Amino acid sequence: MTAFQAALLGVIQGFTEFLPVSSSAHLLLVRAVFGWEPEGGFALGFDVACHVGTLLAVVAYFRADVIELSRVAMAPRLWLESKSVAAAMLRAITIGTLPIVVVGVAAADLISGPVRNALVAGTALAIGGVLMLVVERVGRRTRSENTVGPWEALGLGFAQALALIPGVSRSGAVITVAMFFGFRREGAARFAFLLGIPAILASALKTAADLSVTGVSVEALFLFAIGGVCSAIVGYAAVKYFIKYVSRYPLDVFAVYRIVIASVVVLWAGN
Repeated sequence: MTAFQAALLGVIQGFTEFLPVSSSAHLLLVRAVFGWEPEGGFALGFDVACHVGTLLAVVAYFRADVIELSRVAMAPRLWLESKSVAAAMLRAITIGTLPIVVVGVAAADLISGPVRNALVAGTALAIGGVLMLVVERVGRRTRSENTVGPWEALGLGFAQALALIPGVSRSGAVITVAMFFGFRREGAARFAFLLGIPAILASALKTAADLSVTGVSVEALFLFAIGGVCSAIVGYAAVKYFIKYVSRYPLDVFAVYRIVIASVVVLWAGN
């Protein structure tokens, strides 16, 4: 992999991690089309770097929320008993994180193998796009993200877990289900991004642990840095402007984009 390829993949990761279009599908497709498929430890390390970059981006943007949630987390009694907005949000995020842990462990071999192909990604992109169009027309969009209940948090957690399948999109799945529950777009997006922090952190730590058994070269570390920095910078901008966008406009443009890309992918995969 060259520095240019590392930068491009980092930009794609940062841009698509937070938009409802699936970063895993885009990375899979770009690598497949151009033949940029690194192997072994390098692939693991590069994925860690890009995930760390997007993690830094979302933590930086929601730094006030992260600080408040961390303060509550340090006091278990306050976390469990307090009726504050931060405590309620932390409880919802904790409950919502459980499904992706269970699914990730139970279906690790399936997720890392048979479902990671262009046809699955294209199908998931299309289904997600159609559901976005539907929910834009049936969702009430009156609730705040601070009113997420335990069962709703669990449902949103399972929506996030579906994003382990290429093409689903972590943010897209959570936002779509949250809007179905009646949440406003911007609130749904904010909860989706906060819910994603533990999942992205766990993914980065797991991959880093897998990588620790192998060594990496100085050249590889340089490429990791390029990918991570690019994903962080672009990811921060993506979060910032996406939140502003969904506060005023529907998700239709992302839904149509998903369907168009899905059509191209399915046709390409079939040839």
